[in-house]
Amino acid sequence: MFDPYDDSHFMRKALQEAEVAYDRDEVPVGAIIVVAGRVIAKAHNLTECLNDVTAHAEMQAITSASNYLGGKYLNECTMYVTLEPCQMCAGALYWSQIGRVVYGAKDEHRGCTVMGTTLHPKTEIVGGVLEEECSMLIKQFFKEKRGNN
Repeated sequence: MFDPYDDSHFMRKALQEAEVAYDRDEVPVGAIIVVAGRVIAKAHNLTECLNDVTAHAEMQAITSASNYLGGKYLNECTMYVTLEPCQMCAGALYWSQIGRVVYGAKDEHRGCTVMGTTLHPKTEIVGGVLEEECSMLIKQFFKEKRGNN
């Protein structure tokens, strides 16, 4: 059966957030949080804008979703994020007890799976959803930053 609201559908929404970050000269990472098929939080990196190293898309989305739900636990939620979470974000996701994390591009250098950081034991993690699209946006951003147009 065709599901119009599958992981690819929601990852495209996270990619839209990453594009907003790109347009604002932020590292283009976007995240959304979904519960029962409904987007309850959306965010993108704000580290440059806020001059805050903790202002990653995932952190912004966790705060927004927690405020929306009125509680700190996100065990019924799924986060869609365009880049594999770093250790800091994985730690926050652990404490939120999020039910599921779906990421696009793998972070070969600082990703939580590479660094050996674990999420909550009940959290399901899925990688590689729209990986090429997510990876291309980040690669293009850094290519432009390095002047290799």
